[in-house]
Amino acid sequence: MKLVRGAWKVLVGIKDLMVLLFMLLFFGALFMALSAKPNGSVRTGALLLKLNGAIVEQPANASPLAAAQGDTPGRQFRLRDLIRALDAARTDDRVKVVVLDLDGYGGGYPAAVGEVAAAIRRVRDAKKPVLAYATAYTDGAYLLASSASEVWVDPMGGTLFAGPGGNQLYYKGLIDKLGVNVHVYRVGKFKSYVEPYIRADQSPEAKEAATALYGTLFQQWKDLVHQARPKAQIDGFLTNPDQAVAATDGDIAKANLAAGLVDKLGDRLAFGKRVAELAGPAAKSVPGDYATIKYDDWVEANPLPTGGDKVGIVTVAGEIVDGKAGAGSAGGDTIAQAVLDGLGKKELKALVVRIDSPGGSALASETIRQAILEAKRQGLPIVVSMGGLAASGGYWVSTAGDIVFAEPNTITGSIGIFGIIPTFENSLAKLGITTDGVKTTPLSGQPDVTGGTTPQVDAILQKSIEHGYAQFIGRVAAARHMTPERVNEIGQGRVWDGGSARQLGLVDRFGTLDDAVAEAARRAKLDPANVERVYLEKPPSWFSRLVAGWAGDRDDDSASDDQARGVFAVIAAERHDMLARAIGDAKRLSQVRSVQARCLECGGFGDMRASPADTSLLAMALKAIWS
Repeated sequence: MKLVRGAWKVLVGIKDLMVLLFMLLFFGALFMALSAKPNGSVRTGALLLKLNGAIVEQPANASPLAAAQGDTPGRQFRLRDLIRALDAARTDDRVKVVVLDLDGYGGGYPAAVGEVAAAIRRVRDAKKPVLAYATAYTDGAYLLASSASEVWVDPMGGTLFAGPGGNQLYYKGLIDKLGVNVHVYRVGKFKSYVEPYIRADQSPEAKEAATALYGTLFQQWKDLVHQARPKAQIDGFLTNPDQAVAATDGDIAKANLAAGLVDKLGDRLAFGKRVAELAGPAAKSVPGDYATIKYDDWVEANPLPTGGDKVGIVTVAGEIVDGKAGAGSAGGDTIAQAVLDGLGKKELKALVVRIDSPGGSALASETIRQAILEAKRQGLPIVVSMGGLAASGGYWVSTAGDIVFAEPNTITGSIGIFGIIPTFENSLAKLGITTDGVKTTPLSGQPDVTGGTTPQVDAILQKSIEHGYAQFIGRVAAARHMTPERVNEIGQGRVWDGGSARQLGLVDRFGTLDDAVAEAARRAKLDPANVERVYLEKPPSWFSRLVAGWAGDRDDDSASDDQARGVFAVIAAERHDMLARAIGDAKRLSQVRSVQARCLECGGFGDMRASPADTSLLAMALKAIWS
């Protein structure tokens, strides 16, 4: 009887658990249904762009398991939604002023940040006020703010500009002490992804490439700031910041004001009162509050136009991985199937491939490329639009296009591949652990992470990498109408900015996604003004919409910001990034399981998509200027 009673209690417990889960799902779905729609009609007021998250091409989905563990991705702003919101605000009389709240700004690739800055400038040029506020601006946040009509900074804060550059972490000494044997198979003298594991310092080739890339991106940043605020004395603040701050007895905010970098010093209360003068007070009439148009409501109220001939847009965003993956990661099978499903409907007249990826699996990159080639075989024009990043595997995918668009500050190239296998025979020997066994062929048990690799395996893997590089070179040569020898000269794993890539023939034209869609329409003999964009991707899951809606409501309900960061907090954040970088590098060493066409210099970028611990070396350094 005890056994029966025990079994009955287990069954009752299972029943109660299932009822509880059902209730949670029901009320979660109900809440999502209520919060997924705009909260009523859009009223007159200030359009609040509280950019307390990263600007990305494709926001990552939140998984229920991660949410249960408290590990949901931070707020992410889809680039095309931001641009559409700003352009709609430019001509809508309900928007009296646009407010940029940049205290929690989460970064973005140079091209994406520049595109948003240009949209802000269009609002300003339409004679509509744009007010920006932060306690302390990062370099990327200031680029956005510089296009505003009024730039405010907290008098207790202030802004210093870091520019790109800084030290990177190298693990050769630690790896040697631990006895780890890192086997590297690569082609390309600039393919620096593996350098942290095999060197104690940066190679001359990697330093040469980084210096050129840093210099170009930094000059573009300065040019954009000068264009937006021609009277700002930005150069002195960059070359001699100590003198500028000393002139105001250490008051950084006052130094910013004296140099014309900001227009007003004021706390949030003063800033809110100023916005209320333009937008009207909030309904509750709390000092410092103002009539607000929430960003999510505004985006919902201004959807993409429908009707007309259909142009498909497939997005390759994030790390390219084998198999299936959700939004924010480019699963080779997932994206290929989305393209094939879109073609199966027989409605598309052209295809635009939007790339925002540092690369990843060479196999997955080829899977995506083959699906795009199927669209070409069916007679569709293929136009490639590079976003902030289209490097390595991302560039591999672009070789399927008829024409390639990029921005001057797009990061691209990195034509090269590698493989990396750590083995631990020396580490185990230090603990008194050895390995032995019977091998029937030179490949038995190989690659053996506990006993080491054999010379035959090393030779085979290196030849395989060289063969893969030759394939990469051949695809680029055919697509760009170059000789393989010429592609090899500009390849070698080197990363280029979009301007240099165009001069080298890796890119055809400068332009945004809008320009690429218009070109695709013309090539299909359609009117660019009368096409419907069809995004070949799964819509966000209900859970992701629930999390995003909750985050948006939480963020916009208050004018205050618990993420306000002064200049010292901004500097301290870089130290946190250094720790995250070390964890991410260790993770990459253990997880690279296939031939990779990946760009160390540009992947992640504070990621925006991945966890902070999965960011790359040069990307973290670039974050100083662009995030």
